[in-house]
Amino acid sequence: MTYQPKSDFLHIMQARGYLADCTDIEGLDTALRAGQVTAYIGYDATAKSLHVGHLLNIMMLRWLQKCGHRPITLMGGGTTKVGDPSFRSDERPLLSPDQIAANINGMNRVFARYLAYEDGGALMLDNAEWLDGLNYLDFLRDIGRHFSVNRMLSFESVKSRLDREQSLSFLEFNYMILQAYDFLELYRRHGCVLQMGGSDQWGNIVSGIDLTRRVIDTQVYGLTSPLLTTSDGRKMGKSAGGAVWLDGDLLSPYEFWQFWRNTTDADTGRFLKLYTELPVEECDRLGALEGSEINEAKIILANQVTTLLHGTEAAQAAEATAREVFERGGVGDDLPTLDLTAAEVAGGISIVQLIVRAGLAKSGKEAKRLIAENGARLDDAPLTDAGLMLDAGALASPIKLSAGKKRHALVRVAG
Repeated sequence: MTYQPKSDFLHIMQARGYLADCTDIEGLDTALRAGQVTAYIGYDATAKSLHVGHLLNIMMLRWLQKCGHRPITLMGGGTTKVGDPSFRSDERPLLSPDQIAANINGMNRVFARYLAYEDGGALMLDNAEWLDGLNYLDFLRDIGRHFSVNRMLSFESVKSRLDREQSLSFLEFNYMILQAYDFLELYRRHGCVLQMGGSDQWGNIVSGIDLTRRVIDTQVYGLTSPLLTTSDGRKMGKSAGGAVWLDGDLLSPYEFWQFWRNTTDADTGRFLKLYTELPVEECDRLGALEGSEINEAKIILANQVTTLLHGTEAAQAAEATAREVFERGGVGDDLPTLDLTAAEVAGGISIVQLIVRAGLAKSGKEAKRLIAENGARLDDAPLTDAGLMLDAGALASPIKLSAGKKRHALVRVAG
């Protein structure tokens, strides 16, 4: 029989589908009921923004805080210099300190939308604070001696790399030790007793629990979420245009809204439970709708998720634009926009170039194929001529370019 948690947080994790594994669910449940628990999730600063793949774990931190506990977002200013090898086929490119700092600043803006950091309600920390100053020999003697290489080699994240006879550098091999040390330091500094993460982090989390037990004989816990794929087998967070960024400067609120509106029927109920705060019963009801009614459930999903990240006004504007574009065949003021200068169009500009620059195709070759396969439209009329050139007169008013039925962009000449 599956254990039925009594604490609010674990009950939510289980009921909404966040829970994959826990090192000691009964012990953690007891701790959560006894008082405020501090928990963390670590994020390496490998890009200037978080993406939709991070959103499930961000929602876990949000629920933790809503249940009266204290979340820590741990930025990997130190561990990013090493790079997590988990389930990768090659070594991550090394970033400069300036790149890491810029990435952390971008990621912090996203966290501030979901968590309340005022008065210490949540903490935003950087592991460079304790990792950058480590003395290597002291660290090997005091921390490294607690790690068995035999055991480290048995973890799936490492074993899969070696089984494929792919190189694993000594630098990367240290990552597991550094992440485990993070947990120990967070316990010492902030009383943190829970580390959460995706199920691919299970080995690293267990190592941190084991290290903390060996060094200070204290019980701490680990909890993982499932690695999500969509019902058609795609990795969650990927779209035709690439990563679905959470930073509005990298992906407009409209494009973000549209990503959720395009959720498959089979995923709608599940995503409502994971990515919104609607009651579970309402999520199940909406997810069970069929035919055209499921589309309204998807609009609710898109509005709820976009409101959490970008605010109510952005969600409402995105929905209004979508209805204008899809239901009334209009242009829509909130579509992604490519602004051209008068000089750029003075001698004419090719339709292929516009499709690429508007982000509807990654290359000229892809744009031409889109046209050849009748997948491109100009102001809702099929595009058939890949050699079409547009001059200043044709662009005197904004034009709408479309790739398929769901991706659109405006092109206009700045006045």
